[in-house]
Amino acid sequence: MIAANNSPDILAKLSAFLDSRQCSAFLVGGYLRDSLISKPSKDIDVAMPGDPQALGQALARELDGTYVPLSRTHSVCRIVSTDQDGQQWNIDLAGFSGSIGEDLHRRDFTVDALALPLASWLSDQWRDAVIDPTGGIADLAQKRIRVTHPQVFAADPGRLLRAVRLASRLRFRLEPETASLIRSEAHRIEKVSPERVRDEFLAILAGDNASSQLEILDRLDLLCRVIPELAITKGVEQPIVHYWDVWGHSIHTVETAELVTKGHQNSAIYSHVPWTQESVDYFNQQASDGHTRRTILKLTALLHDIAKPQTKAQDATGRTRFLGHSEMGAEMAHQRLSHLRLSSRGIAMVSKMVEQHLRPSNMHHGEDLPTNRAVYRYFRDLGDVAIDTLYLAMADYLAAKGPEVLPDDWARHARMMTHILQGGADQTKPDSSARLLTGHDLIQEFKLTPGPHIGTLIEQINEAQAAGEITTREQALNMAAEFLNNQRNQNSNQE
Repeated sequence: MIAANNSPDILAKLSAFLDSRQCSAFLVGGYLRDSLISKPSKDIDVAMPGDPQALGQALARELDGTYVPLSRTHSVCRIVSTDQDGQQWNIDLAGFSGSIGEDLHRRDFTVDALALPLASWLSDQWRDAVIDPTGGIADLAQKRIRVTHPQVFAADPGRLLRAVRLASRLRFRLEPETASLIRSEAHRIEKVSPERVRDEFLAILAGDNASSQLEILDRLDLLCRVIPELAITKGVEQPIVHYWDVWGHSIHTVETAELVTKGHQNSAIYSHVPWTQESVDYFNQQASDGHTRRTILKLTALLHDIAKPQTKAQDATGRTRFLGHSEMGAEMAHQRLSHLRLSSRGIAMVSKMVEQHLRPSNMHHGEDLPTNRAVYRYFRDLGDVAIDTLYLAMADYLAAKGPEVLPDDWARHARMMTHILQGGADQTKPDSSARLLTGHDLIQEFKLTPGPHIGTLIEQINEAQAAGEITTREQALNMAAEFLNNQRNQNSNQE
């Protein structure tokens, strides 16, 4: 339990501010819930009678924070403030009409239908003052998510996804009757704004054990309403090299994408994954809609084979093929994520990874590792998602083999991904990235006219430099002269 003497300074300031204005305010929602189960939080929800807008602006000035109006219609505002330790806090003030008990009965889940008079927070007996009209404290003890009343989802269908997200975050279970209610009301999710569906769905993917949460969403008839294209992947069998059908493979790729970005985990399998502190920092970078590269990678893992049902066919030898599924899948992912209002960067990242997800695994020649030129082209073509796609390729491999993965084969595959990753890092080091020649140099040296051919020649030189075939300006000039001479000879022969 969080003791009163461990109360954050910002909460004490908030309490003093509201008390000085004789405001009857209540601590509600996530912060109170999390305090009861000793879970840290930096988001404070306060409910008070009437409209809190003017009071919120005064509070922002008092805390030297920023005032953000969230909803004038529903009388909600936010104050963003930083405490003395440099920690950022979000304080949401919400107005209510009637009594606090009536307000709690209107909330969605019992574990959030709790309130505490803010004046009681600093007391050692604050837990005895919690107002709990729907049995939320008992549900916290039982670790279950239960609706406050049967009309919860009719009143706000966005709560359908929130139920799963909240259960995942708290590691609670959905109470059986609540789960049945979600299933019967699942059709209402189609009435929720795409932006809200996006935010809730990405938050579910961002959590641990995302693949298990996707399976729960599916059992509740929600997943294929969020991403309808997934429905026809069920039962689509794959060649023997795959352990699961397309549906199962997609779900398990989310699982392995999460695991290949968690470090070595003292695992014989994941110890082969290239992983350093730089990897941690990389996958923790924000990429789209406030979510990290890790979450966007898991989203891509779910969608990477989405076009396999449409492209399944047998070739002349009777072998099952999915020709063009990467390209078609990229288009389908673009359309679905556009509908969900994912950011343009997020859509571009996912689409490019889906389109190129087979490329890393196809870069070797027999037992030979990819050449420096192949590595250069790979990083040139994939740009911002080159590293992410390597980890997708590892996740894809493990999810294809499933429990039948062979340690030696996996080690070879992981070694190839490491080789590509390291090769890309070496080629982008400062001492190797300085250009030997520029387009201006070529025009001056060989009396060329500007045009696309200059860019083509520069790219040839850069590629040879990245491969370590040339290292000096003189070698670059010789290469350019040879290239131009060959081009003249070809033109002469054509005449």
